[in-house]
Amino acid sequence: MESEPFIRLAAFATVFAGLALWELADPRLPHKLGRRERWPGNLGVLIVDTLLVRVLFPTAAVGFALVAQARGWGALAYAPWPAWAEIALTVVVLDAAIYAQHAAFHHVPLLWRLHRMHHADLELDLTTGVRFHPLEIALSMLIKLVVISALGAKPLGVLIFEVLLNATSMFNHANVRMPLTVDRILRWLVVTPDMHRVHHSIERRETDSNFGFNLPWWDRLFRTYRAQPAAGHEGMTIGLPIFRSVEELRLLRMLAQPWQKT
Repeated sequence: MESEPFIRLAAFATVFAGLALWELADPRLPHKLGRRERWPGNLGVLIVDTLLVRVLFPTAAVGFALVAQARGWGALAYAPWPAWAEIALTVVVLDAAIYAQHAAFHHVPLLWRLHRMHHADLELDLTTGVRFHPLEIALSMLIKLVVISALGAKPLGVLIFEVLLNATSMFNHANVRMPLTVDRILRWLVVTPDMHRVHHSIERRETDSNFGFNLPWWDRLFRTYRAQPAAGHEGMTIGLPIFRSVEELRLLRMLAQPWQKT
C-alpha cells in the first residue's frame, strides 16, 4: 500500500519519457500546433486530477481493494479462484467496466458534457491520454470502487490494472508510427494509436466507436469497432466541431467547457 504511489509514478514517468522520445523520433502525423500550445493545459489538468483523487479518495483504488479484501466483500470472497486467475479476472472485469463507462459518457448528454473536454484537443499525442475533466475522473473512480467491492477485486490485480490503464491511455493517444503489419497484429491484443485515433475524429459516427482504452476485444464483441477513419488518418480532422480555437487549450478554459452552451 505504501509503495503504490511510487510504483505508479515510476511506471508513468518511464512510459511518458519513452513515448515522448518516440514521438520526436518518428511521428505518425505532422502537427500544426507545438507542445507549447497544448502541453501546459493537458499536463495542468493531470496535476489537478491527481490532487483531486488524493483528496477525495486518499487510499485510491488499491487501498480500497485492500479494505474490501479484509472485510470479505465481493463475489470472489464467496467463490475463490486460484490467485493468478483472480488477478487476471480483476484486470479483465475492470477493463470491461471502463469500456462500459466510456460508452455511457458518450451517450448520456450530461456525462458527455464532462467527457467532451477530452475530445476537444485539436491534435493527438501522449498528453491527450491524461486530459480528462476532474469531475469525470472522480466519477470514474467511484465506478471503479463499486466494481472492486462487488467483485472482491484483488489488490495486486487492481494495481496492475491501474498501471496498465495509465500506460495504454498514453500509448493509444501517442503520435507514433509503427508498421501497418505490426498494427494489424497488435490491435488484437491492445488498443493501438491508429485504432484509437478513429475515436477522436470530428465525425460523430467515428467518435462513437472504438471505446476501448486497454483491451480491444470489447469493441469487437459489442460491435463498436471501426477499423479506419473514412477520410484516412492523414485526411481526418481531430477534435469536435466546437472548441476549435487555440484559446480553448488553456487550462481554465478547458475546465469550464462542460458549462459552456455550445
